[in-house]
Amino acid sequence: MKKRIDVIASEESFNNLSRFNEIEEMNATVRLYKDNIISAVKRTDVQVRLIALLELLKRHSCKQIGVSYMCKNTIADKLEVSYKTVQRLMKKLENLGIIRQVPMKRKTDMLQTSNAVLIMPIEDVTDKSTPKESKKCPAIKTTSNSLKQNINNKRNTAFPSQTKFVKSFSKANFIAHWVPERFANLTSCYYNESQTVQELWKVVKQCNRVVNYATSERAFTPQQELTIGIRAFKEFVMKVKENTKMQNKFGYFNGIVNNLMDKLYFDDEFLESF
Repeated sequence: MKKRIDVIASEESFNNLSRFNEIEEMNATVRLYKDNIISAVKRTDVQVRLIALLELLKRHSCKQIGVSYMCKNTIADKLEVSYKTVQRLMKKLENLGIIRQVPMKRKTDMLQTSNAVLIMPIEDVTDKSTPKESKKCPAIKTTSNSLKQNINNKRNTAFPSQTKFVKSFSKANFIAHWVPERFANLTSCYYNESQTVQELWKVVKQCNRVVNYATSERAFTPQQELTIGIRAFKEFVMKVKENTKMQNKFGYFNGIVNNLMDKLYFDDEFLESF
């Protein structure tokens, strides 16, 4: 029998659930978790999906640092997987101690709504607490006054001076808007530097040659281009894992993309699938 849900979904609750003071602190923790996933999970496809999910949760946990509240259907759409797959991936991350799901209810009708998903700090993982203990969240029995005080304390510690704010901002690592989100999510699982992700996408764009200079029409549509880029990067990752010799990773990736585009340009089944 399920226990009664006591946490109301509100900005106060989400702020109180946050375990991080700065975004950079959360980003550093996520980078460590990616390495843990690779070492703990044997199947490469599961590794990729777990890391993609963790990266998605991180990207949507900046307002209340480390706390996201997207519904699983939205997550499934963004990752292009099924709802059941998202459930399994969430459970796996929870078993690894990387996240914790807190049941929430709406204030209007007191019915259950999307869980709050907490990215756990490293020190919390070392306690070896089980996912069942997540129901003992401090937010359940806090008052509005304590929530407000907690928010103020976090703001004060996060930005004690303008100098510290500028220093943290200078470490921010943003991916350019012209890189498709799906490609960025996948490649950032393996490369932390935004410059590397952007250069990889430039390779894909450059390989998609113009076939009609009068209309600037290219060989592949943007959707086909993205699909080829993702397929090429997966092949590239497998070559890296096989310790294939590469003098220049961008040059090697360029060769993979070119070969794929040459092959698929005459593949009617691929072209008609879009």
